[in-house]
Amino acid sequence: MAQTAAHLVDHVIPHVPVRQWVLSLPIPLRLLLAAQPKLMTPVLQVVQRVITRHLLGQAGLKADEADSGAVTLIQRFGSAANLNIHLHCLVLDGVYRRSADGTPELVEAPAPTDQALQAALHKVITRTMKMLTRRGVLVEEEGSTYVADNDGDSDEARVLRPLQAAACTYRIAFGPRAGQKVLTVQGAMPRDKDFKQTLCADIDGFSLHAAVRCGADDRQALEQLCRYITRPALANERVQTNAAGQVVLKLKTPWRDGTTHLVISPLEFMQRLAALVPRPRLHLIRFHGVLAPNAKLRAMVVPQEPEAPEAKPAACEANCAHHRPVRLSWAKLLKRVFDLDLEHCPNCGGELKIIAAILEQPVIEKILTHLGLQARAPPRAPARGQALQAA
Repeated sequence: MAQTAAHLVDHVIPHVPVRQWVLSLPIPLRLLLAAQPKLMTPVLQVVQRVITRHLLGQAGLKADEADSGAVTLIQRFGSAANLNIHLHCLVLDGVYRRSADGTPELVEAPAPTDQALQAALHKVITRTMKMLTRRGVLVEEEGSTYVADNDGDSDEARVLRPLQAAACTYRIAFGPRAGQKVLTVQGAMPRDKDFKQTLCADIDGFSLHAAVRCGADDRQALEQLCRYITRPALANERVQTNAAGQVVLKLKTPWRDGTTHLVISPLEFMQRLAALVPRPRLHLIRFHGVLAPNAKLRAMVVPQEPEAPEAKPAACEANCAHHRPVRLSWAKLLKRVFDLDLEHCPNCGGELKIIAAILEQPVIEKILTHLGLQARAPPRAPARGQALQAA
């Protein structure tokens, strides 16, 4: 999570305003994309075309005059460890106009209105349904649309289908309580159902949200947003077991009916986790427009590495792309996320050298216990000779 966010902020996303566009899908399409991951690419193409057309219109430019850029992070889970495939698109809040000499120049786009979001979501729905119908995935008959039966699915897809369907609908797939909904604990006051979010459009189970925006100079907020999007499905502090051996999952925020916890058996909990695991070789981060890997303008817009001084060729060779380490060290990540500097002395500011990383829990507990006893032990009275000598 922290590593991916640092990479996106340092090496991919330019120093320009960025707006987050979140597209949520109805349950039938979540199941369809989970069962057939190859459909994610054409769906993303539809979404990015609609957003790009909107930005071009806001900037007053045509498609052959400017290019947009975005990074899409595909999330597969909801707050209740349910299967909820939705898209977080970090879109550059503007378009790059191509000048005569080929240098890209950003033209910022005004903030979208609620009416513009409603129109954009309507286009996404219409074009997505048409695309899926042309591919034979959806069937339209007598004014109704339903998912076509796919008998060519692999054995793996057939086995996962009950798990995915149950995880989408908050139900149990297998076991003595198969088909039933999970137990819930309600302890909070129900939320207002008439609450309306700003810059959020809802149509027939689809939702498009675009209220979150990071300024060009607010890189810390952008990195926090990237960490939030790339977070894992569950946090350790939200999962506990009760006296009966059941798994108690605490929700991040109470539901509208006041539900705060879910209570499920260990087997039912494993069923949820199995449905959340993506297929092998399924990329959950996609790049579009000028940020695409083969885009001609990518090298001109992404953040550039600081140039090494010419007087030190050895240092230059060590800092080249093929010599630079791909991942940040855990000490640098702690500094970046929690502002804990483990590479410098807090007293004198000198550099510290990491000798070893201790990973064994018994050894860690022994060291921390020994240090704690030393810190709590009262100082011993000096001997008479030492006291006289000190005096």
